[in-house]
Amino acid sequence: MAVLVTGGTGYIGSHTVVELLEAGEDVIVIDNFFNSKPWVLNAIQDITGKGFGFYEGDVADKDMLRRIFKDCFIEEVIHFAGYKAVGESVQKPVMYYRNNIDTTLALLEVMEEFGCRRLVFSSSATVYGIPKKVPVTEGSPLSAINPYGSTKLMIENMCRELCHADDRWSVALLRYFNPIGAHESGKIGEDPNGIPNNLMPIILNVVSGKTPILSVYGNDYPTPDGTCIRDYIHVVDLAKGHLAAIKAVRRDTGAMEFNLGTGKGYSVLDIINAFEKVNGVKVPYVITGRRAGDAAQCYSDPSKANKELEWKAEKDIEQMCRDAWNFLQQHQR
Repeated sequence: MAVLVTGGTGYIGSHTVVELLEAGEDVIVIDNFFNSKPWVLNAIQDITGKGFGFYEGDVADKDMLRRIFKDCFIEEVIHFAGYKAVGESVQKPVMYYRNNIDTTLALLEVMEEFGCRRLVFSSSATVYGIPKKVPVTEGSPLSAINPYGSTKLMIENMCRELCHADDRWSVALLRYFNPIGAHESGKIGEDPNGIPNNLMPIILNVVSGKTPILSVYGNDYPTPDGTCIRDYIHVVDLAKGHLAAIKAVRRDTGAMEFNLGTGKGYSVLDIINAFEKVNGVKVPYVITGRRAGDAAQCYSDPSKANKELEWKAEKDIEQMCRDAWNFLQQHQR
């Protein structure tokens, strides 16, 4: 019996594989290294002292998926594989729809062929669009405002309809807020290929000298310091949420939506100030104009996950910043 993790060498995927292995689960990973690096495989083994199966390939390749399901007794799947940059999705919408939808359709079809009907899906708070009210609950209106978010919402709908059509399916739809930080060992963390899109890897690029200055998009929002507020969650806490979700899909059937966040909002300047405080380094930044599509505030109400998954984010913002800095120091590139 094994858990198949698609995109398992990526940022959130690799941390989840660590948590699964340390919980005693048998794990099989498939990844094509589109937005990750092969050295992560050895780092996971170094952290856990445990081995796991690995297949290099594209999740849209149904023949490869069939080989995995034939070779391994897969009982559950955690599906991370997919493109994830909001800005890029706006520039290349067809690429995002083709990749994110095709990989999921191929996966669901092969799962059905082999009688595997338990899935944990990597969704996103982008399915809420620009919230009219915070904190955001699972019952808040859904309205994606970019192609990336639209693919997540489409996949959620596919999963809900699948569960409605066949009550043997069990799917946990995990809506992430803003993961940052790294494993406390410093061996794995956020290391995207190409130009980073998220706040913390941009900060790391600035303090390492790769990027001269951080652009803060707008300081005239209706927030205490004028910058956007988001719900930042430590990636290890987020990974543990997937372990809790695996237990849920083993226990229950149907489609289940869960917010994975801290329930606390921090502004862009809060993150910069916390990073400077705990790590003793300066983060040079400049205020620029607002970025189209940015909500002033978006943070979660995680009470459903707290209650039904018996999961709660535990690490604070200072730990997130400390662990991100530790990862950078060990992986100066």
